[in-house]
Amino acid sequence: MGALIWLASYPKSGNTWMRSFLHNLFRNSHQPVSINEIDDFCLGASASAWYKRYTSTPPGEMTDEEAARYRLQVQRDFTTVFPDSVFVKTHGYLGEHSGVPLHNMDVTAGAIYIVRNPLDVALSMGPHFGISTDEAIATLANENAGSRGADTHVPEHYGSWSTHVRTWTRVPSPALLVMRYEDMLEKPRKSMKTVAGFLGLNPSADRLERAIKYSSFKVLKAQEQKEGFKERPEVSKAFFREGKRDQWREKLSPDQVRQIIRDHHVQMERFGYIPDDYRDAVPASSEASA
Repeated sequence: MGALIWLASYPKSGNTWMRSFLHNLFRNSHQPVSINEIDDFCLGASASAWYKRYTSTPPGEMTDEEAARYRLQVQRDFTTVFPDSVFVKTHGYLGEHSGVPLHNMDVTAGAIYIVRNPLDVALSMGPHFGISTDEAIATLANENAGSRGADTHVPEHYGSWSTHVRTWTRVPSPALLVMRYEDMLEKPRKSMKTVAGFLGLNPSADRLERAIKYSSFKVLKAQEQKEGFKERPEVSKAFFREGKRDQWREKLSPDQVRQIIRDHHVQMERFGYIPDDYRDAVPASSEASA
């Protein structure tokens, strides 16, 4: 029986990239692992198949209360999949919902948390969820943000971007590794070596390099174009779109940038996401916006 290692992030912040990297690193193959095999390596916290063991209610009709009733036991069931570490993807904030923790800490060994600039997250969320940029900005600030149940998953609870980041990162711990998406882009070798070290691994330079290469945005996008990606929402034309940083400078209006900063300035400040030329958008009050 293993213990859970959460791969946590707000949606569209690099979770699939991290899962692909780890899958390629552990598999150590001489060709890229298929993106459609990621769930063989990393479980999904909201995957409906695990809940069907305990209820006949269709996932799309499951209420928050019913999902909460089985959540902790389902996550305990995850520990039976592998004898050691069990990686689990989550987009949930770290806290309770419907009176039950969203993550079972009794069977948790640690977590890797990926944070991404919300100015870019807003741009990625729009096409991914089939909503406008303004709607994505509103979602980022919505404390009740989440996804409804569907055939493949039970309801998920994100909270606002600020709440998500704050709840996962406010208490430093040796069992928690916090990674910035932007650092992963700019310094992939250093970043991924840090991830491997956190997991107690010391891969050879060649093995690390292959895992980085095989999980690169270029490779993932090419795989999706060739074979599709089962995690792509029906409303989205492509799961892997740009994979770049600072696109907001060309695609967000000044008013949109200022709104995001007003909504999330506390956590953005912590992670170096407030642009110097938009410092005037930070509210005078230092009270948390999360």
